[in-house]
Amino acid sequence: MHTELCDQLDIEFPIFAFTHCRDVVVAVSQAGGLGVLGAVGFTPEQLEVELRWIDEHIGDNPYAVDIVIPGKYEGMDENDPKKLEEKLKALIPEQNRDFVRKILADHDVPDLPSDEERRQELLGWTEATATPQVEVALTHDKVRLIANALGTPPQDVIDHIHEKGRLVSALCGRADQALKHKAAGVDIIIAQGTEGGGHTGDIGSLVLWPEVIDAVAPTPVLAAGGIGRGRQIAAALGMGAQGAWTGSIWLSVEEAEASPEQMQSYFDASSRDTVRSRSWTGKPCRMLKNEWTEAWESEESPGYLGMPLQGMVVSEAMSRVHRYPKQAQTVAFNPVGQIVGSMNEKVAARDVIYQLVEEYVDAVERLNQLQPDA
Repeated sequence: MHTELCDQLDIEFPIFAFTHCRDVVVAVSQAGGLGVLGAVGFTPEQLEVELRWIDEHIGDNPYAVDIVIPGKYEGMDENDPKKLEEKLKALIPEQNRDFVRKILADHDVPDLPSDEERRQELLGWTEATATPQVEVALTHDKVRLIANALGTPPQDVIDHIHEKGRLVSALCGRADQALKHKAAGVDIIIAQGTEGGGHTGDIGSLVLWPEVIDAVAPTPVLAAGGIGRGRQIAAALGMGAQGAWTGSIWLSVEEAEASPEQMQSYFDASSRDTVRSRSWTGKPCRMLKNEWTEAWESEESPGYLGMPLQGMVVSEAMSRVHRYPKQAQTVAFNPVGQIVGSMNEKVAARDVIYQLVEEYVDAVERLNQLQPDA
């Protein structure tokens, strides 16, 4: 399992692992893949702490950082983070905040202790807040790639990353989005099918991957969306992809930071137990369906707000769910793809990499056996 991207990024296997956990980043990169740290939940100061820790533990291996600069969001014309936050707060109807409080109260989720620091409402969901994260990432030499999870990154951000000698990647859910990425100078395009966890479109992976690969050739494409098996990677590379972008499977590894209750919710779920919902971020995001997602679809719901307003409304809910995972699982935010039905036990991240590679090799050998003798 080796493609041109492996040589370009100095990795052994073209397996990219998106995660919010620094331990997983280190374990994956040490096992030959490329760990990708999701930065959206960190302030620039917190991100610096995380990246410094990764640098100290990852050895000579490279890794990547994932940011979120949506193509469209409320307040795009404001570049000052503090002014943007105040502007956005004024746009949030109080009935939406009241609805969040009611859901949590109805499900007996405790309030945060009065002396506990609240989660910041406006994190890295805008250009104004994500650009400082990019600046932090670019000060770390082992960060070889900056990925954008939503939309084509702003041109000045792409140019700045290139000036620092790093690569830029961006996710897409349609071929026309991929073409915009290519036109802007994105180096690696990630085609994510609807089966994937987190923000995703509505086109299936097996349809999307070849559409994007053909549309942007020769720009390299990573296949994403529901990948948790080596034979899926074999299929993707057989279509012309240069690697696989994975995410959900790292939620249940031994190194993951998930609480026991959250981990068990993944183990108990089937592939039918996810839903694309705007209830946490304002954009369609695949997650485990539960009483929270159902409440936002009910007649009592005040309706979703756009990004980043919806995320600001539910920021305290995220803090309370994280603080009280045992009490909050019926209304928890558990983003995950349809591959969750195959996530049934804890496995070390290194072993996941090796299982993916071994299964890929088996799949390729099966295909070779189908060829007539020369």
